[in-house]
Amino acid sequence: MDAFEEAGPGALVRGIVLPDPVPSHPLLEGKAEIGRGEYSIVFDKGDGERVYKVVSSPADYFLLTADDRPQGRHFPIVHVDHGVIGRAQSGYLFHLLEMEKLYPLAPQSSSAALALRLAALYWEACRQWSRLGADMGRIALHQIATGPTEFQGSMHEALRALDEFVEGYQVLPDLLHADNLMMRKDGTLVFSDPVFIA
Repeated sequence: MDAFEEAGPGALVRGIVLPDPVPSHPLLEGKAEIGRGEYSIVFDKGDGERVYKVVSSPADYFLLTADDRPQGRHFPIVHVDHGVIGRAQSGYLFHLLEMEKLYPLAPQSSSAALALRLAALYWEACRQWSRLGADMGRIALHQIATGPTEFQGSMHEALRALDEFVEGYQVLPDLLHADNLMMRKDGTLVFSDPVFIA
């Protein structure tokens, strides 16, 4: 049974993590690693406001830096693109970004409840379209973003922007993994890593 089937409605699951060693770079020397995802490593900058994020997936890099990337209240703020700092075992380039510090979803918070609801709707839509294989995630996101929805205001706008990005860049959405939905100090839900390349 894969992570999708194990997730079940309303669950956020943990994914695999990048096996690569930390790339050597002067900005990362002495910095504490505070997170690691399937295609990224995050380091505390030490100022309480920003982190260094090493990304290897082109999907993540485009989401965070492309001129036509989704922006707004529910997307991460990138302050500086420090460029290429190596190559991952996957063959993708490592890019070093300086960005806002985000936090895991606080249990019982409104952000966690919103993330769980979004994950549940996404999971159900994926199940509905599972016979389409890899395209099910794209179709599920499109259904949530453009059809009748319970999400209003900035969250609805964010889902529409993410849907457009996914279609434009031909990447796949992932709204089931816990670290792909995080929050700011003020409790705002942020799509931290909502896309990947198959």
